[in-house]
Amino acid sequence: MKKTPYSHLPDYCFWQRSVSAIAPQALDPVVTVPFTIATTDKIATAGSCFAQHIARYLRNTGFHFLITEPAHPIASADDALLYNYGTFTARYGNLYTARQLVQLFQRAYGLFSPAETVWQGDNGEFIDPFRPQIQPNGFSSLAEFNADRTKHLRAVRTAFETLDVFVFTLGLTEGWESKDDGAVFPLCPGVAGGVYDENKYQLHNFDVSEVVQDVLTFIELLTQLNTHAKIILTVSPVPLIATALSDRHVLSATTYSKSVLRVACETICRQSAVAAYFPSYEIITGHYARGGYFAEDCRSVTEAGVAHVMRVFLKHFAGMELDVSATVDAVSQEKQLSDKHLQEMAELVRINCDEEAIDKRFIPAEKNIQTGRKKNSLASIFKQWRK
Repeated sequence: MKKTPYSHLPDYCFWQRSVSAIAPQALDPVVTVPFTIATTDKIATAGSCFAQHIARYLRNTGFHFLITEPAHPIASADDALLYNYGTFTARYGNLYTARQLVQLFQRAYGLFSPAETVWQGDNGEFIDPFRPQIQPNGFSSLAEFNADRTKHLRAVRTAFETLDVFVFTLGLTEGWESKDDGAVFPLCPGVAGGVYDENKYQLHNFDVSEVVQDVLTFIELLTQLNTHAKIILTVSPVPLIATALSDRHVLSATTYSKSVLRVACETICRQSAVAAYFPSYEIITGHYARGGYFAEDCRSVTEAGVAHVMRVFLKHFAGMELDVSATVDAVSQEKQLSDKHLQEMAELVRINCDEEAIDKRFIPAEKNIQTGRKKNSLASIFKQWRK
């Protein structure tokens, strides 16, 4: 038999041997990782909505999920979640783009002072342009807003200075920025606060070189401050809920965004010794799963999909061998959940996903009712605590 460059390659280099011949729940696309993590490592997370799943699994499997901005001790778990405490390491909400991440660091350390610091809502409430949905119904006074922002940025600094591992999930390339100073917001002004003005704001669809430069800039800033920090990059498999590009279908826009982010991650990891890529995007979207890891909306990731991602993640980064049946059990359990419980789970994700606010027609009215009720019982507690 003639020898070729393929003759002695391992099985994982061949589709038939490592994909189509493998049970979907057992597929493992990770070959090697540049470093490992321990349960004692302080792990911080940030990014898009999918990053919330990673945080949840780390917390529930005994890892030191770093929280530098906790809720008040008397708040229930549901109430804390509603106010975005514990969703990520600090209460910064969704950081969909790499530019948001860089600017968060710069704002926390006084390296960037945006021209716009606060928005006002229809009822006079005060809203943080960079965290427009972390506070149900906004802040009641400017003093309360300023106190919370000061406390928040202090928590962000603590996170960057004390973390051992930073897991960042890139979600989007489309972002809305100020024409005045380039400040990038998680949502278009006018969607959840502020007023849209085409003379003040513009859409920016980041390309590969911009994403690479932003992440490398962040890594340089972080590692100058925290010399032992390591970074794990992932790409969210969740499609765009909408595109602001009127000449492009949302499916094509999604493909562009995810392609840019995936290529950017590859480039970054080749250039940075402290960065690693984990293929959560490939595990969820790979057609080997035949769409089985998406819910009926073709967008939300099922619990079975999350379980598969985290089983592979923990195996390679932490040396934790979880039985494949855990993923299979997740599928079985998910099918047994009542429709009511599934709706409750989906609602919790919506509450903590800024992007959902773009298309309000698909958000149940019950969310607003619940949010208002919770605010009445908790606003005074959080207001006093922030003082």
